[in-house]
Amino acid sequence: MFCLMETMEIESDRGKRFTRVAVLKGGVSSERDVSLRSGAAVALGLRDGGYKVVEVDVVTPEFSLPAGVEAVFVALHGTFGEDGEVQRMLKNLKIPYTGSGVESCRIAFDKVMTRDRLESNGIPVPVGEVLSDPDSRKISLPLVVKPPCEGSSVGCHLVFDEADWEAAFTDAAQYSGEALVENYIPGRELTVGIVDGEVLPVVEIRTASKWYDFEAKYMTDNTQYTVPAELPSETTKQMQTIALKTFECLGAEGFGRVDFRLSPDGSPYVLELNSIPGFTATSLLPKAAEAAGIGFSELCCRIMEQAHL
Repeated sequence: MFCLMETMEIESDRGKRFTRVAVLKGGVSSERDVSLRSGAAVALGLRDGGYKVVEVDVVTPEFSLPAGVEAVFVALHGTFGEDGEVQRMLKNLKIPYTGSGVESCRIAFDKVMTRDRLESNGIPVPVGEVLSDPDSRKISLPLVVKPPCEGSSVGCHLVFDEADWEAAFTDAAQYSGEALVENYIPGRELTVGIVDGEVLPVVEIRTASKWYDFEAKYMTDNTQYTVPAELPSETTKQMQTIALKTFECLGAEGFGRVDFRLSPDGSPYVLELNSIPGFTATSLLPKAAEAAGIGFSELCCRIMEQAHL
């Protein structure tokens, strides 16, 4: 089942690998509303670039693509978007799709598996542990507790007071029965995007609240973004190098975004790799691309042209 919108283009498609493409949006995860916005923006960007675009609102994993679609731009966030399952389906259908492959998505979507892979490759991450029982915690406050397999800060909590711990754990653990708990790294929130092998400028996020939660990302005008981030040149280079290493060691392809905390002593810590970052009006990858001289339509088209099986 799917809802379908189609716009036919009259612009030239010369030089493109694909002419008629689909944008998958919506989905079945807790990030559905964000994905609807990302997908609509991507579809507009691709149309502006001369593609014939079909928008497919995915409301169940049992969906089908309209006839004639040559490739797919996956703008699904969360489960059945970033976890490798829709990629597996498209691969089996022999339909080229954007972004990382099945195995890379599976690992990057799971924050615990990501941590293990990054640590084994010498990439700095906060000290952490996986818990199924709130009473077995070893990490002291302040800490961050999050579901292992959710995005957009869904179910994530920053805990400063012991009285808030159990409720935060319960909320984070409701999604899979366990939660990832990590040391809270004070300092600055930064992110580094990668597109087609190009490492983009560092973006800094400043929020009115204590951290970059769902509200700060999507529901307020008070969040401030600085791109390029005001950092010493050696710190910028270090973070971009770590971001590319993270991207490569997780086997990512096409595009992605690596999120960091930068401690007061200038030490960067990788939080996660977003294999399908947002494309909304407030999203970070388009902001970084714009700072690098890549307009929104060009960004969407560059990603579309990298679609693969």
